[in-house]
Amino acid sequence: MTSSFSTAVGHSMPLLSLALSNMSTEKDACTLEEARSYRQLLHSVGPEQFFRDTVGNATISPRKLLTAFGIRAPLFLDDGPDDVDAYYGLLRLAFQRELSKRMKLPQYNSIDDAVQLLKSSQNIIVLTGAGISTSLGIPDFRSKDVGLYAKLEHLGLADPQDVFDINLFREDPSIFYSIARDILPSTDRFSPTHAFIQLLQKKGKLLTNYTQNIDNIEAKAGILPEKLIQCHGSFVTASCIKCGAQVPGEAIFPELKAGNIPRCNRCIEIIKAGQASTGMKRKRSKNGVEKKRQRRFEGSSSSSSDEDDDIPEPGVMKPDITFFGEALPDTFSERLTSHDKDLVDLVIVIGTSLKVAPVSEVVPYLPAHIPQVYISRTPVSHVEFDVDMLGDCDVVVAELCRRAGWDLQHEMIPQDQKVIVETHEALQSRHFFKEHKDE
Repeated sequence: MTSSFSTAVGHSMPLLSLALSNMSTEKDACTLEEARSYRQLLHSVGPEQFFRDTVGNATISPRKLLTAFGIRAPLFLDDGPDDVDAYYGLLRLAFQRELSKRMKLPQYNSIDDAVQLLKSSQNIIVLTGAGISTSLGIPDFRSKDVGLYAKLEHLGLADPQDVFDINLFREDPSIFYSIARDILPSTDRFSPTHAFIQLLQKKGKLLTNYTQNIDNIEAKAGILPEKLIQCHGSFVTASCIKCGAQVPGEAIFPELKAGNIPRCNRCIEIIKAGQASTGMKRKRSKNGVEKKRQRRFEGSSSSSSDEDDDIPEPGVMKPDITFFGEALPDTFSERLTSHDKDLVDLVIVIGTSLKVAPVSEVVPYLPAHIPQVYISRTPVSHVEFDVDMLGDCDVVVAELCRRAGWDLQHEMIPQDQKVIVETHEALQSRHFFKEHKDE
């Protein structure tokens, strides 16, 4: 049986282009080509000259120019005069928003361009997300219905992401530990995409792999520590939130798998030593609940019973993954700003929607003239990459390697796999792909 996949390849179509495709049939709206031309002109001459060359010289109306930037003028302006002053605020906003974006490099458009970039580049940054591990059965976070966040409604949180909020963890760690087993790495396998990154390293082309994943599979695939930045930490180690003691992550796995809250052994030893030196005895049972009930039943209010509740509890162990509200490791910013920014010659983003800051700011932070390639199932609208390759990550990287003449060996890549590439133009600006099998 031969698997046949269809993968959309081409430059990204940002949200404003989607809006323009709907506006293009309206009277007094820019076409996609006109919009692209105006946006390029703005970037090349700056806002003041651009304003003079367009609405200032009456070569285009302000209402129509707004559509080039994906903005539809408010309805209350439709019946009014096409006066520049009425549109000035909206135009200024449109210019500022556009100038904050990186422009697509026009010379890179196809899968063959991406292949040539792979072959010629020597310092490649690879930024990865949960999409590179889903083929191993590890769920991502945001996919509709099947992502981890979609499965957390039973927790009753205002936002499913709160399960990774550090303040909530300190207040009630049981919420995180009720789902921790579901995200605990349970395999030593790695995907073809992990193997692709390792192949870049083997060829001396990998500058840095920035990963948002906490499963540590990049390390299992052989990515060297000096080439790997685990932006959101991992389960490799765990630390006490009270005393800071750090242990191998595997030390807390039994409690974690059981859904229990792991406690710090160092704190326990300190408490025991303190009790032994003072002759204190810990009278209350687990969590003090039964002891409190007993005191209420007996009507006791003795100071000795109150003192029992003052006996310190051991700290909670927390996997060294970066929660919301915690700073990213110093190595993240140091590597990016002091090392990679001046060396990188190609950026490849794989399997991430780039929605979580500050990792989402890596791509726009890097020099705008450096080529950028995106590989994922679905496009992003807030970043304009040079080449978008939309499909299963494992399929796309296997096809890239085949076209480059590289031998990407992996048990999950069928020997007779065929890949059908449909371009951006063939799909009429759509970013969809289909998978089908020939029996």
